[in-house]
Parts: sequence; structure tokens; C-alpha cells
Amino acid sequence: MTTQRSLGIIVYAPALLARDGRALAVVHGMERTLPGLRLDWEVSEDGRTVALPQRDTWLAERTRDGGFPLVCNGDERFPVMIYGLQTPVRQAPGGQPLLDVHAELPLDEVVIAAAADVLGGVAEGARAFWGHATPSGAGVEIARQTRDPVHKPGGPPRGLPALKLPEKIRSPEIPHRLGWLNYWSAAAAHAIGFPDPPRDAELLSRARRTATGGWVVQLTDAPLDLDNPAHLDALKRAYERFPEIGGRAAP
Repeated sequence: MTTQRSLGIIVYAPALLARDGRALAVVHGMERTLPGLRLDWEVSEDGRTVALPQRDTWLAERTRDGGFPLVCNGDERFPVMIYGLQTPVRQAPGGQPLLDVHAELPLDEVVIAAAADVLGGVAEGARAFWGHATPSGAGVEIARQTRDPVHKPGGPPRGLPALKLPEKIRSPEIPHRLGWLNYWSAAAAHAIGFPDPPRDAELLSRARRTATGGWVVQLTDAPLDLDNPAHLDALKRAYERFPEIGGRAAP
């Protein structure tokens, strides 16, 4: 479900074990923070949406070591979905497998107003290390910052810094990249040196603490648009402030 105006959310968390409860916590966290949302539909193999009258039981039974199946709200006019995958050891920072939770929502006024809470709800439910929520257009360009001389050569777009492949980053607590809204657990914030109040006054003016001591940090007031020079400059300044992000800091 990708539209021109969509908000993508991804969070990275410790590997998921079947029946550890986090799949349900993630879905409940998303529903709790977006008014009226119910993710009680699945998508069949032939692409049809199928109602899940016992969604929590269904999801618990189908959560496997590593991930959980896609659930959605079944509304083609306002499509919302979420699912979980595993990053295997060979592709993960610090040699630890991860749970990657992916969600997508329409980017409208309701979602924009709730986006920080939605990201926090998903991330805290997953007990994530870090994550972000970013409009689809900016998200594609930010993903193109990840470069490797052998596996992904070339330069990043718009003068943004080159970021290392996740498996080249030393620890799962270090974020791979930035986004419009950034979730940093207490461990991730410590790893990148946030907050430093004298240096981070602008970011702190758009930041909030979470129940577990993490942070949701918003780079720009409006959703990130890299065609806006002020937004591009804000993204570049944040990368300059946090050289650990993307594995760019000297060892």
C-alpha cells in the first residue's frame, strides 16, 4: 500500500519470539494513538481483505519467531496497515537479529496531528531501539543515503551524507538514518549523545519523552519535504549534530 501521500513508519527492535506479546502490543499501541482505528482485517493470498472477528487470538497464533503477519483496517478510502519482519544476523548491526516493524498510513491532517504518538506507541510496544516516521517521498531519498563501495556504490542524493550498511554499524542501538519523526530509546539517545541541552535547544523544542525514557524528536514542524530548502537544511544539520547515526563516527 504505497500512495503519493503516505507516511511510512519503521522501528527496529530486539528479535521477536513467538508469544512474547510484542506483536499485540504494537498493534494495540497503534490503535490507541490514532482515534477510531481498528486493525482487524487481514489480506488473503488473492488480495482480498478478510475480517478478523477474533483478531488478538488470530495474531497471537500466527506470530512466529522473527515476525508477525500483516493486519489492516480494511478501509480502501483510508488504508492503514502494519506487519513485522526479521532482519537476519548477516544483515543486522552488532550481529544480532532484529524485529523490523513496518506501518503505512495516509498522510492527512488527522495522521499528521497524531503521528508522533503513533510512532511512540508502535516503538514502545515493540520495545524498539530506534525508529522513524517519514513521508514516502522523503523516505525514498533518505534510504538512498545508504552506500557501500562494493554492494551499493554511488553517491547519496541532495548532498546528504553517505550512511553505512546496517551490518557495518557496530550496535543495534545506533540509528541507521534520520526521518521526519525519530524515535530513540534511552539506549539509542545515549549512544548518539542526545540530549545536550545547549546544542539541542531547537530539537528539544519539538521533542517529547516517552514512558520508558526514550524520545520522539521531530525535525520540522510540517512533514519532511526535501524539495523545501529549509527542511533539507534541517536534515543536514541533524546529521552533522549526530555523526554516530549511520555509522559515520570515527571508531
